[in-house]
This record gives sequence, C-alpha cells and structure tokens, in this order.
Amino acid sequence: MRSMRSLYVALVAVTVIGAASAQEFRTKVVARDLSRPTGIAVSFTGRVYFTELPTPGVGGADGGKNRVNVLNSRNGRVTNLTKGEPEPTNLATNLFGDVYWTCKSAGVILTLDGGKGDAKLVANELNKPSGVAAYPLGLAIFFTEVPTPGVSGANGGKNTVSALLEGIDREFLLNEGDPEPTDVVVDLAGNLYWTCTSAGVILKLSAGKTEVIARGLNKPTGIATDYLGNLYFTEVPTPGVSGANGGKNRVSMLKLKTGAITVIDEGDPDPVDVTVTPFGSTVYWTCRSAGVIVQATPKR
Repeated sequence: MRSMRSLYVALVAVTVIGAASAQEFRTKVVARDLSRPTGIAVSFTGRVYFTELPTPGVGGADGGKNRVNVLNSRNGRVTNLTKGEPEPTNLATNLFGDVYWTCKSAGVILTLDGGKGDAKLVANELNKPSGVAAYPLGLAIFFTEVPTPGVSGANGGKNTVSALLEGIDREFLLNEGDPEPTDVVVDLAGNLYWTCTSAGVILKLSAGKTEVIARGLNKPTGIATDYLGNLYFTEVPTPGVSGANGGKNRVSMLKLKTGAITVIDEGDPDPVDVTVTPFGSTVYWTCRSAGVIVQATPKR
C-alpha cells in the first residue's frame, strides 16, 4: 500500500461535484459473453475491473480459467490482467488506481500497483477471504473472512472483518461473530459497511462501534459506496433466476442520512456484486449467470 499523496485532491473533488439524482435509472449491458463475472470495482478514472470465475477453486496449473480483467465501458473492450488464480473473488481500488482482490480458496489478497504490472502478495494464510475494501487515500485495506458462512459466533462461527494498515505487518481484527460478512466497503471518513448475507442486514463500523443500519433484506451480497453518503447493494435470494421466471434479485441504493432505499434495478438473474463511480454518476454490477456487466445511470 502507498503513502497518502494528496488529501487536497479528494477534498476539492467532494466540494465541487454535486450529487446526481437517483430517483430513476436507465440501464444497459456494457460487456457480454463473460464467464461467470463475479467481483467488480471501478477506479477514480473510470476503469472497471472485474473477475471471472468459470472454475472456482481450480488453479491454472490444473486447468482453471479464472481471470482478473479491466473493461473499457465505452467500447466494451475487455483486457486480461491476470489469469490462473484459483478463486479471484471480490475487488477494490483506491484513488491512485491500485487494485486489490481476494483469492478465496488460496487464502490470499493480491494487488496490482496502479492497476498494471505483475500481481503482488498483500496477505496470505487467510481463512476464506471474501470481501475487500481499499481506503481511498491508500492508507489501509479491509477484508472479510467467511470460513463458516451462515454460522454466527455464538454457534461456533469464525467469520471476521479485519484491517491491514500501511507499514504494519499484522492484521487488526475489527469484528467477529457475524454469520456471513460477504462484502465490505469503506468511505472517505473511514467508516466500514458490510453485507451479512444470511442475516439479511447491512452493518456499519464507526469509531469502534458496530450497528445495523439496514435490516429485513433478502440475501444482501455485494456493496459499494460513493463519496456523497450513499450505499449501493445487491440482493440475490434467487441466484440464476430472472424476474420473468419469478426471480426476486435486485440492485438498490441506500441514502445514509435518511435510511431511504431506492431500487435501481430488479429482475436480473444473478447481480452478485456492485460498484459505483466516486460521485454516483454510474453504477455497475456483474450478472454472474447471464455472463454480463450492466451499467446504470440516473435519469436527468
């Protein structure tokens, strides 16, 4: 991880760019014919990174075909960045274009500095790492481990939320005992949010205090945040089933100030992960079983 280069850049951007209307969204497919696209993250400059998991748990030496890619959303061109890892799951980026991802079955977190070059090891000997978040200014990354999905700490579950800080060669445990902390995100203020899929909630960790900020959700999975105080999340209670066939999957936005939830899209068969540009102008999600990436923009 890199040192903080310029807080000024982020603060000026937040000051001068206003929020986009989020009442209604228009959607379109920006990448097709993918092989089980799963994790997704968009950089400050608009580069869309995503993983493909056609052979989860199988390394390249054994015939695995899993990949980490970058998408040019304007022309739909996909460029491969790495391949052969057994299970590249979720991704995150920071303001400097560094990309991080969890490799669940290998128990590691990897990075590409500036989104290019050779992948470097960030952490190893992890226990089924799932979600990953990068602090925008490059000082820390956060991740979840889900070795016992659906099992709470009171019943013997060992799922955790942890942090890695720049320059400190150890992990910091932030939370344990949730039954299924699937994906995690961090905002500019350092607040953490994660989906707990089996419990149907979204949690927030701020100043050492953990609280539920949304409940009664239907298998919340992916999560993202913009710089304007909004969370974006997916619900996947019927993976692989489209709305036309009775599926109830959806992508939504949660306004943190009010708690109001806006449904961005519903009916996709498998919207497993979601990401958003820093100021909420564009939302992307992977639709795993359909093999596509969908883009949504607010209607003006």
